Amino acid sequence: MVAIEAFTKDLQAYLNDDQINKIRRAYYYAEQAHDGQMRKSGEPYVTHPLAVARILSAMQMDHQSLMAALLHDVLEDTKVDKLAMQEQFGDTVTSLVDGVSKLTHLEFKTRAESQAHNFQKMAIAMAKDIRVIIIKLADRLHNMRTISAMRPDSRRRIALETTDIYAPIAGRLGMHDLKVELEDLAFAAYHPMRHKHIARAVKVARGERKQLMEQVKESLQHCLDQVSLPGVISGRQKHLASIYNKMQEKNKPFREIMDVFAFRIVTDNVDTCYRILGAVHHLNMYRPVPGRFKDYIAIPKANGYQSLHTTLYRIGSGVHTPIEIQIRTKDMDDIANHGVAEHWFYKSQNERAQGAHNRAQQWVQELLEMQKRSGNAMEFINHVKHDLFPDEVYVFTPKGMVLALPAGATPVDFAYAVHTDVGNSCISCKVNRRLAPLSYPLESGDTVEILTTPSAKPNVHWLSFVATAKASSNIRHALKNQATDDAVKLGRRLLSQELGNLKLQIDDIDKMRLNSYLKHNKLEALDDLLANIGQGRQLAYLVAHALTTESNDTAQQEQHMGSMQIHGTEGLMVKYSKCCHPIPGDSIIGHINTGHGIAIHRTFCKNIKDISKDKSKVMPLIWADTGDLEFDVSLDIEVTASRGIIASIAAGVAQNDGNIEKIDVNEKDARISNVNLNLTVHNRVHLARVIKSLRTLPGVIRLSRC
Repeated sequence: MVAIEAFTKDLQAYLNDDQINKIRRAYYYAEQAHDGQMRKSGEPYVTHPLAVARILSAMQMDHQSLMAALLHDVLEDTKVDKLAMQEQFGDTVTSLVDGVSKLTHLEFKTRAESQAHNFQKMAIAMAKDIRVIIIKLADRLHNMRTISAMRPDSRRRIALETTDIYAPIAGRLGMHDLKVELEDLAFAAYHPMRHKHIARAVKVARGERKQLMEQVKESLQHCLDQVSLPGVISGRQKHLASIYNKMQEKNKPFREIMDVFAFRIVTDNVDTCYRILGAVHHLNMYRPVPGRFKDYIAIPKANGYQSLHTTLYRIGSGVHTPIEIQIRTKDMDDIANHGVAEHWFYKSQNERAQGAHNRAQQWVQELLEMQKRSGNAMEFINHVKHDLFPDEVYVFTPKGMVLALPAGATPVDFAYAVHTDVGNSCISCKVNRRLAPLSYPLESGDTVEILTTPSAKPNVHWLSFVATAKASSNIRHALKNQATDDAVKLGRRLLSQELGNLKLQIDDIDKMRLNSYLKHNKLEALDDLLANIGQGRQLAYLVAHALTTESNDTAQQEQHMGSMQIHGTEGLMVKYSKCCHPIPGDSIIGHINTGHGIAIHRTFCKNIKDISKDKSKVMPLIWADTGDLEFDVSLDIEVTASRGIIASIAAGVAQNDGNIEKIDVNEKDARISNVNLNLTVHNRVHLARVIKSLRTLPGVIRLSRC
């Protein structure tokens, strides 16, 4: 009784009496529902939802969020059902509770898979109302504050999950204060001894430099007084998890991490922010560090964060400690600390709070899009983690629009950030008006232009260098569709060829018989059947005879098999085996690999020798005209270990229009080396020309094709 009355009294600062009464009613409902239930700490269970509501009230969240916080465990942990809650508190509060409630414990192969599915469902709930995640974060914060009651193994598991998912989400939503506390509590739970030692060292270091901090603060205050600019100056303390992470990532000792003075100046408006920046840059005895100024007011971070950042150093003293300064307005400071949560306090009166809310909603919608495109929950959560740790770069479109991308982003990431269709049809790019590779790492200030064509398709190689989850998930989705399209095309060719041997075409197949065959094989359409054939799940000659003859005599069916032509451009469902590197002119055979289409081998490849005995798994192939297409081939060359021999080999390949992909050199002994040469050629005749040229080189002892 005392606890709820004290809580509701605090709420009078920003909520009206009717809203407070609704919150009080939600508390009593939760208290009755959880009657008899206790936490592991021995306290009545209702103390937990009340604590969660207190955390949200400190952010001045709306009354519906506070009601949902008080009720958030009622649906799962008590006999109250959703309908009863709707009758008592309405659809909005019930929907929030339903989104926040701990999800049903499903059976999965691993705990990681279970967590991935839970987060996937939470992302869908977030898309309906972003307050779900804010309440969930407050719930996690109180659980972390009381985690000492848990077993050590549970503490480590929950701490790791907090570090990997919940703290980064808080950061992505701009909720800095909550993020910092989650990280520190997780650090203390996962590394209790390291946390204890760093906390002790920080206390000593802060005591040692207290006088220096006061001197710098006085200098800054004197500077503001001289130019009559208003501003509240405060020192910023690095939190323990941040210190530990920087020691790990940068491999620096504790002293170097701590030897940075950090101050924040909060003022009245944007114009004053820039005036203060000019004033501190002209401080006596202090000079700005080149390249360390960042303007996040003109170009806010993706989470809505705005501030001016600069770094000063002191002239003419033995102290080389950098002084980091952040300059921002009061509402920028509130949004930097509470992020999207500020929206419900300011409502629509504040553009920056509204902007932070809109950016958060956009990110959640992108999460939802990724969730739809991901093949499974684990793939989705990996995309999310990929998206939660961005150091940002700011690049421009040709029309001057600014896009924020994570550090290491490439033009492909930029293309997908503009629009999914731009990314899917991207063929090349210009960075600062010059042609650049699609893997080029972008830097702040770059202007990027994407060149597209409707016939272009994403390349699987892009996955090795893209930095954004949006690009990665869209590329994978497009490749899946591309693989299906390629399978249908290949299946159509294979079935058409077999029907051609029977002097028929696909259109000649009896429709009733086709529908009956599709139904029998649990397929919905002809394209599904063709995709199965292209992927090697069903054999074209068996399907052809099943659709055209009454007999299923396998011996009779096999005699109709003919050779299929290969052009070199069949797509993902036709692959050239790396074990034997077939090229035009070679005698070839196809291995029908279930689920993966056709793998092309040279007929005498040792890897196909045993498989070729099973006629159902192989098919004869012949080369069609491949034009100027290039194919990989590998050569083994034994050479004398002499100066310039590798350069001579490279020159010999180039003179014959070959293209070297890779050279590996291994010493056999002091006089002889083995060279493995990977190159591309047009066909067998072209390869013969290259080999003939290399054999004439002085120093080449033996040469053979792998």
